[in-house]
Amino acid sequence: MEEKYDVLIVGSGLGGLVSANILAKEGKKVCVLEKNNQFGGNLQTFVRDKSIFDTGVHYIGGLDKGQNLYRYFKYLNIMDDLKLRRMDIDGYDVITFDDDEIEYPHAQGYDNFVTQLVKYFPEERKGIEEYVTKVKDTCYRFPLYNLEHGSAYSGEDLLTLKAKEFIDSVTTNKKLRAVLAGSNLLYAGEPDKTPFYVHALSTNSYIESSWRCINGGGQIAKLLVKRFRQLGGEIYKYQEVEHFDVVDKKVTAVRTTKGDIFKADRFISNLDPKLTLSIIGKDHFRNLYYNRIQKAESVISCFSIYLVFKEKTFPYINKNYYHNNTIESIWKSDQYTEKSWPEAYLITTAEDRKNEGYAESLTSIAYMHFDEVAPWQRTFNTVVEEQERGEAYEEFKKRKVEAYLKALEKKFPTIRESIRSIHTSTPLSYRDYIGCHEGSMYGFKKDANNPMKSFLSPKTKIKNLFFTGQGLNMHGILGVTISAVLTCSEMIGREYLLDKILASEKE
Repeated sequence: MEEKYDVLIVGSGLGGLVSANILAKEGKKVCVLEKNNQFGGNLQTFVRDKSIFDTGVHYIGGLDKGQNLYRYFKYLNIMDDLKLRRMDIDGYDVITFDDDEIEYPHAQGYDNFVTQLVKYFPEERKGIEEYVTKVKDTCYRFPLYNLEHGSAYSGEDLLTLKAKEFIDSVTTNKKLRAVLAGSNLLYAGEPDKTPFYVHALSTNSYIESSWRCINGGGQIAKLLVKRFRQLGGEIYKYQEVEHFDVVDKKVTAVRTTKGDIFKADRFISNLDPKLTLSIIGKDHFRNLYYNRIQKAESVISCFSIYLVFKEKTFPYINKNYYHNNTIESIWKSDQYTEKSWPEAYLITTAEDRKNEGYAESLTSIAYMHFDEVAPWQRTFNTVVEEQERGEAYEEFKKRKVEAYLKALEKKFPTIRESIRSIHTSTPLSYRDYIGCHEGSMYGFKKDANNPMKSFLSPKTKIKNLFFTGQGLNMHGILGVTISAVLTCSEMIGREYLLDKILASEKE
C-alpha cells in the first residue's frame, strides 16, 4: 500500500480505537491495523453454545449522566447508542467467604454504600465513612479522571500510600477490612505494593453507578469502529504488524505478515509495550530504557470458566460475587497451591433474554500464573491460526475445571445440574487473542515503594512513536480511555483536547 497516513495505530483495543476517534475528529488521516478477525482487544466477545461471552468487560462504572465515563463516551458519540442494564443499587458487588453465609454489599451511591455496610458493621460507621471520604478525595486529585485541567496528579503522597495500609488504618475489624478490599480482583492488588490510588480509581466509578452491557461489551468496540469510519478513518483486520521500519530514530512505516506496507507521519502502538519494543528491536533503544520496560513486572494472568445453562434452571443475578476462601485470601489468593486453587474468584451472570429472571450463562475468573501453562507457551491459537496443544493441555484444563466447579458448588450447591456446556480460557488464550505479556490482566504492576517506575509515558524514545492502552497508567474502561486522551494530547495539546471534550457537553 502506497498511501500515507497522518497517524497509523497498531492494535484496535479500546486505547487504539479511542485514540483513532479523537484524532479523526481533528481531521487527521488515521489508519488502524488489527491482527485478529475482531476489533476491540479486551472488548471482544465470543460465542459458545449460542451464548455470548465477554473477554474482559464484565461491568462498567461511571455511566450515569454527568459522571466521568458518561462524559467521555458522550464526546466520542457512542453513549446514546449503548444498550445497558443497571445493576442492583443496594449491592452491585457482594463480597462473600466460605465460612460466612452473609453477602456483604458494595452499594451504588456513596451514602448508600455506607448505609448498606453499616447494617452488617453497626459499630464501624466512622471507619466506613473515613474510607469513603478517602476514595473520593483520592480520585479528585487526578484532574483527567474528573475532566478537569491540571497536572496528571497532585501530591507525591498520593502515589506512595498503600491500599492495604490505609484500609487497615480505618478499622481493626478484620472482616470489614476484607470486605472493603473484597473486589481486589479488579486490580490484582498486592499487600506490600499496590497504591491506594489504584484501589480508589478502580472502585470509585462503580460506586457512582454500575452497569452491565446487554449482549456484551463488544458493542463499545462496534460503535467506536462505526464512528471512526464515519469520520473517514480506515481500519483493517488480519493485519499483524511484524516489523517497524526505523530511519534516523523515526518510524517511517510498518510491515505486516501479509506483506503490506503502511506509511505514516506518526505511529501509536496499542500493543503491550514489551511486545512493541520486541518487534521494533533492541538496537533502536538505549539499553536502560529497553531493559526497564522488559523487566517491568506484569500483573498476574487468569483462568476463566464459562458455563452455558439449561433453560430456566439457574437464576439471573443482577450483581457480581467476589468470593474468597478466607478473609486472608483477599490479599494473597495469587499465592495459591494446586490444592487450594482457586482461593478467590469473580462470578458474573448474563440474563436469558427469552426467559426473564433466569441466567443464560455464567462467567467466573480466578488468578492463574503463566508458569502453569509454560509447557505449551510455544503454541499459539488465534482465529487466523490454530496449533494443537495436545492431550496434556486438555487434561490440565479438565483438572482445573473440576477444581473450579467444586469451589463454585460451595456457593451454589446445585450448579452442576444446571450446566449445559463448559468452556474455558487460560493465560495462553489472553496472550494470543489480546496480545498482553504472558496473559497479564492489567498491564504493569503499580508499586507504592517505587511509584515513578510503574508510570510509562505515552512518548517513547523514538520521536514519532507513542504508546496507548492499559500498559500506561491505569487499566479498565475508564483508565484506558484516559490513557488515549493522554496519548493524543502529545500530538494535539492537552488543554486544547480537554476543552474540545468539555465543549462537546454543551452541544
